[in-house]
Amino acid sequence: MRKLVYYVASTLDGFIAAPDGSYDFLPLEPDVATYLTAEWPQTFPTFTHAQFGISSPPAGRFDALLMGRATYGPALKLGVTSPYAHLKQYVFSRSLPPSDDPQVEIVTGDPVAFVRGLKEQPGGDIWLCGGGQLAGQLLDEVDELVVKLNPVVIGRGVPLADRGFTPNRFTLVDSRPFDSGVVVLRYTAGAR
Repeated sequence: MRKLVYYVASTLDGFIAAPDGSYDFLPLEPDVATYLTAEWPQTFPTFTHAQFGISSPPAGRFDALLMGRATYGPALKLGVTSPYAHLKQYVFSRSLPPSDDPQVEIVTGDPVAFVRGLKEQPGGDIWLCGGGQLAGQLLDEVDELVVKLNPVVIGRGVPLADRGFTPNRFTLVDSRPFDSGVVVLRYTAGAR
């Protein structure tokens, strides 16, 4: 069965974006970029592949990604309808019209039911790209959590998982520290 992998950058205090949705305060440090382009090349937007020396389409474990409307919004503002054209993209929104792009499907229904169905289909793993509200709804479905933890505290913003108090336990399986202070942490879901 396919796995749902929540791969995301976060601050030390658990935020993935500023209150306005921006994330430019989470820079991609050179030492981390080298690692991520080698280990997680599919998580880079298609238009950045040449800049980072990533072959396109990049090989890897994912063939689909999930994102909320707010995560998809910056690409749309730039006129990019398929920011990850190398993957099938599912955007969860009740306000966006259907997409004309064959690589992008707007999903208006229940995210949990949709993901459970998607996991049963053949294919590679599924990347949960963001944002916090979607991650909050899908946290019980996450099989693996990969956090690029940045040495920054911001105080307020978009939380890693926006939901009520419901503890979810994850088990650390790998960690990779970098000279820049960033640590990439990989967890698997606890017993369900």
